Amino acid sequence: MATLMELDEVRSAKKSRFRLPPKDPDVNRWGPGFVVKLVLMALVNAFGVYVLFMSFTKDSWGIFAVMLALLIFTDWIYFSGRTLPLKYIIPGLTFLLIFQIYTVGYTMYVSFTNYGDGHNSTKANAVTALLMQNENRVPDSPTYPLKVIKHGGELGFAIVDDGTVMIGSSETPLHAEPNAVVSDGKITEVPGWEILTMNQIVQQQQEVVDLRVPVSEDPNAGSIRTTDGSTGFQARSVLNWDPQADTMTNIDTGVVYRDNGQGQFESDDGQTLPVGWRVGVGFDNYTKAFGGDSKYSGPFYQVLLWTFAQALLSVALTFLLGLFLAITFDKKVKGQKIYRTLMILPYAIPGFISALIFAGMFNKSYGFINQVILGGAQVPWLQDPWLAKFAILFVNLWLGFPYMFLIATGALQSVPEDVTEAAKIDGASAWRQWVSIKMPLVLIATAPLLISSFAFNFNNFTLIYMLTGGGPSFGDPSVPLGHTDILITMVYKMSGIDGGATKDFGLASALSILIFIIVGTISAIAFRQTRKLEEMM
Repeated sequence: MATLMELDEVRSAKKSRFRLPPKDPDVNRWGPGFVVKLVLMALVNAFGVYVLFMSFTKDSWGIFAVMLALLIFTDWIYFSGRTLPLKYIIPGLTFLLIFQIYTVGYTMYVSFTNYGDGHNSTKANAVTALLMQNENRVPDSPTYPLKVIKHGGELGFAIVDDGTVMIGSSETPLHAEPNAVVSDGKITEVPGWEILTMNQIVQQQQEVVDLRVPVSEDPNAGSIRTTDGSTGFQARSVLNWDPQADTMTNIDTGVVYRDNGQGQFESDDGQTLPVGWRVGVGFDNYTKAFGGDSKYSGPFYQVLLWTFAQALLSVALTFLLGLFLAITFDKKVKGQKIYRTLMILPYAIPGFISALIFAGMFNKSYGFINQVILGGAQVPWLQDPWLAKFAILFVNLWLGFPYMFLIATGALQSVPEDVTEAAKIDGASAWRQWVSIKMPLVLIATAPLLISSFAFNFNNFTLIYMLTGGGPSFGDPSVPLGHTDILITMVYKMSGIDGGATKDFGLASALSILIFIIVGTISAIAFRQTRKLEEMM
């Protein structure tokens, strides 16, 4: 027969099976915590609604859908009483989604397109741009009294056509404005718009001259333009767009341009119009780098080899020097603290400043190294490919050894003394103690940091860009790459952000994905090997 204590234990066990999880203490309670949460969530929702409003277009439906789902999910989490753990997780997940997953996903998407100069937008925008860029004044077209008007940051034109005031902007075709005021044939007031004075027009002269206001919704109808800000004329493109046939026809020459399926209009003889649109190109950007285009494949392999060599040599040299200094100052010596402080001084100086200083010191004609140390020699440190690579490794050694010195010192001090004492008792020599005990323990402690150091040096944009700029050049002006460029600086130059090359975001994105794959693969392999080393110990 069961005892009373055993029966109580059974009842307690049954109750615990049906016990509900703890609720959030501020749910359904109008305390200070709930009010603060309500205010914060109101701000979050306001920002979310703003993003939804800005992304409510056919080109941004993906962002709209993800943002809507994220907003609903977040509100459910923070106003539910049964999702306490998720409240601490969702901020990190949100930032991971926005700044990592979305960024990588969008970069991958761009890598499969021809996005770049001449292929920046949609086909409809490309048609409009082509028609506008090839406009000439319509022969015998009338001259219209014109005023330059402004609403917010948008410029527009107001003209008088047969006594009717017509207004429009680059985005809105001409339309009648019955409430405009005309005095002595001149427009004096346009409701909702500011009429610019001549001084204001002069300050924005180029914008006014470049402004084209469509005459109607038909892109072939032309636009209104001005050269002086007071009179306007009708201009029409020499190209004629036929949406049914999907062709562009040059009215003067009769040449017909058709969609070639690669984001451009192309004639039968192979000539293309300068403005195109974004389309998918499959793996063309990847094959272009690996061998599909000899102009890129040759430099790409040289850059790839140097990237690996630079990263591996930088990690090896800085670690060996840092470890040597850590071993040297591991023993009690006079002035030990002063020496250690001096060792980490290069680490305290921002890397880009050090790179700029060394760029001046390596100057061929006026640098400190040539003029002072080498007695006026003219050594082309940054102009010769091999010397430039040596300079990069030297400067990286200077910048990187203090970090390795710090982590090696910490690893050495964490080695248990009883282990080394036991080895001494067993008769192990100092070398055997180091090889069999200390070194493996140091590698276990520093291996993750060495992997992260490799990833950092693999993408060490600052040092390359500030010290050599990727030079000296390979010599082909159409491919602005140099002997000391690494993959990340190659991506930067291919993107054309600095204005030094034609923008090719598709190729740059493909190279970015390649960097991501390389660094991720090497890191995964290295961490696996580190785990094996830990198991052996």
